[in-house]
Amino acid sequence: MRKFVLSTDSTCDLYADFIQKNDIKFVSLTYTIEDREGHITDGPDAFTSYSQYVDFYNKLREGSLSRTSMLNYESHIAHFEKLAKEGAEDVVHFTISSGLSPTVTVAQKAAADVKKHYPKFNVYAVDSLSATIGQGALVRAALRLRDEGKSAEEAVQYVNALRFKIQYMIAANDLNYLRRGGRVSSVAAVAGTVLGIKPILTFSHDGKLIVADKVRGMKRAFALAFEKMEKYPPTQDHGFFWIVHTDAQEDAEYLAGMVQEKFGVRPDVSIMGPVIGSHVGPGAVAIIWKSDKDRDDG
Repeated sequence: MRKFVLSTDSTCDLYADFIQKNDIKFVSLTYTIEDREGHITDGPDAFTSYSQYVDFYNKLREGSLSRTSMLNYESHIAHFEKLAKEGAEDVVHFTISSGLSPTVTVAQKAAADVKKHYPKFNVYAVDSLSATIGQGALVRAALRLRDEGKSAEEAVQYVNALRFKIQYMIAANDLNYLRRGGRVSSVAAVAGTVLGIKPILTFSHDGKLIVADKVRGMKRAFALAFEKMEKYPPTQDHGFFWIVHTDAQEDAEYLAGMVQEKFGVRPDVSIMGPVIGSHVGPGAVAIIWKSDKDRDDG
């Protein structure tokens, strides 16, 4: 059976070597960073070394501001036209959540326009209803199905159901980044920062990033994750844990050790890219796992 082409935008936060090794077609969002002196630089969300991630978060710590923009129609056209010219027919393409950006709609429009010139070209645009490692987990699930010889339709059916089984606990370190994005008020951000409050974020059933709780300290945030695991127990079949951080390696490894002690498996640990990291800020830690239960709105 002919394998489908696997494609994603960069908000999946998969490392460049993994993307290349597994022949995943990749299109980058961009970010713009302005330092305290007003110098502006633009870059693609396509880091290739760990030091690039660390440098980015150090710039944020030093007072630089980072802004991001959605992947526009022209970028999608260029990406899909290249695949069509290479002979791709069935493409399963993953986008950032429609609860955060209308990217999936733009991707569908661009794919339909490319198909006018390449009639055999079909894109199945999957709304991840998440971002970062949640989106990455869906890509990895589709990769497994592709390599098992499943069809594009079978893969899409599977990942569309899987989206709701992925549970999240995202512990942000600095409320001010959420304030800029309108997630918390300015008063709450100032008060929370003074008190060491960590906002606990999750993705709602419809893919919106919401504040589910607020706790004092990262260890309490990790305890909250395990409380959530009691409510949404991790599965055994094709189950997974995955941890991502924004230059908080020590905290992330500590959480990985807690999971290993409890469940006998050590999660993958990775660092978040600049696009989603711009909105969370440095020092954050997030964990996902698969459950048989659908996630709710908190």
